[in-house]
Amino acid sequence: MVNLVLATIAFAVTFWAWNLIAPLSGTYSRQLGLSPTETSMLVAIPVLVGSLGRIPVGMLADRLGGRLMFAVICFVTIVPVLFVGWSDSYGALLFWGFLLGVGGTSFAVGIPFVNAWYEPARRGFATGLFGAGMGGTALSAFLTPRLVEGLGRAPTHLLMAAMLAAMGVIMLLAGRNSPAWTPSTEPALPRMRDATRIRATWQCAALYAVAFGGFVAFSTYLPTLLQNVYDFAQTDAGLRTAGFSIAAVIARPVGGALSDKVGPVRVLLASFAGTAVLAAVLAFKPPLEVPAGVSFVAIAFFLGLGTGGVFALVAKLVEPSRVGTVTGLVGAAGGLGGYFPPLVMGAVYTATGAYTIGFLLLALTALAAWVYTLKAFRSGRGSE
Repeated sequence: MVNLVLATIAFAVTFWAWNLIAPLSGTYSRQLGLSPTETSMLVAIPVLVGSLGRIPVGMLADRLGGRLMFAVICFVTIVPVLFVGWSDSYGALLFWGFLLGVGGTSFAVGIPFVNAWYEPARRGFATGLFGAGMGGTALSAFLTPRLVEGLGRAPTHLLMAAMLAAMGVIMLLAGRNSPAWTPSTEPALPRMRDATRIRATWQCAALYAVAFGGFVAFSTYLPTLLQNVYDFAQTDAGLRTAGFSIAAVIARPVGGALSDKVGPVRVLLASFAGTAVLAAVLAFKPPLEVPAGVSFVAIAFFLGLGTGGVFALVAKLVEPSRVGTVTGLVGAAGGLGGYFPPLVMGAVYTATGAYTIGFLLLALTALAAWVYTLKAFRSGRGSE
């Protein structure tokens, strides 16, 4: 249990670092005179490395172990965190924001690290609880704007760097790899090739692109959307985004635990159905607080259920020695699923002055994921 808690905290800290730019998007937009499309690019850019980087990081986790890789990610992320805090141009923010994505790769370390500590019947719960560390985005949304107001931008990023350094040292001193874990000695490329030949890799990647991608897209772009549509101040938009993230954080371990009891497929069907309905409601700019506020929180909950369900499915369908590599590929798909929606939302808002088309696209995507889940696992494989 100690290692599960440490992994969850490390995940939360690195995810906070990964999401440092989005809560300050209004400030950057005003100070640099950015268009909606430029703001969307700035918000989305950390997601790119945080997504694709999960593939090599997942393979390294299989080889080097989660304890060491968590520490490495914490230490490496310190550099872009500091330079984002010192950057005053759009180009510099894009460059260092791109490298800030290293923090988002920690997910591919934590899943195999936690998986190895628990027997198969408990892995849904364990990975779901670990996944609650994505609440680092809620911490960032709530605290980053307030810390910047109180301390200034550079000191806030310096504080974040200190937290990363402390977390890295704690993982090295207190973290332990499971006695059941053995380092993978296979060459990386053949291992990745073998993982791509596993049908479950592609199935889970597609589902995670919708579930986790939806969460990432909302948690990074929601501050901008709330300021544009409902005229919230930056701190108020951050507070509401934190509420969105907390709902998803609570739902993720619930989704994992329910997957252990009723099967991950049923959990995923409920997740995608709820997401499709609520996205359709939000498409027409409903008034605050009901139904818009309730719908944002509810859609977060359904997306959180889905993220817990997907990795419960991975644990059931993939042998433990391949989980790290498969997690890297699936995690990359999830991150990429969160990279494109902010760009689409920015382009839609620039062209139409509203987000209606973007939300309708989300509703259709969730509906497609529901149909795919139903058909791909019709035989019940992975649902028992």
